Amino acid sequence: MKVAFLKDVPGRGKTGDVKEVNDGYARNYLIPNKLAMPASASVTSEIAAKQAAEDRRKAKAEAEMAQLAKELDGTNVSIKAKTGAKDKLYGQVTTTVIAAEIEKQTGKAIDKRKLELSEPIRQLGNYEVIIRFNKDLSSKINLIITAEENT
Repeated sequence: MKVAFLKDVPGRGKTGDVKEVNDGYARNYLIPNKLAMPASASVTSEIAAKQAAEDRRKAKAEAEMAQLAKELDGTNVSIKAKTGAKDKLYGQVTTTVIAAEIEKQTGKAIDKRKLELSEPIRQLGNYEVIIRFNKDLSSKINLIITAEENT
């Protein structure tokens, strides 16, 4: 029996696939659990339309991500931090702080999990931070850590 998968089924098919499966497996498991439905012309065309819409949405998101990467590449972001002796920071500058400061200074929201630090930031100075949007797309920003003015 040909079925169109409505959800991912490990080892059988992914959402949107149209595959041939055993009749009993389809009638007794896939269809009652709403994992698949019998493949008819209307169902396959509906799935194709949904898949096309999903592809357009992904392409748009990818283009927006590429534009954001281009805008942020080479940007200087400065953070003021409290320091102790020998220009050592109290604590460290984390990806959460960096992401918040990027959003504050550029107006672009970045997920902290996309930021990659080569080393923990515990001293004043200049650092290079990589923003990895996906496996193929990344940009680098220059992070400048300065001492907070004591009043």
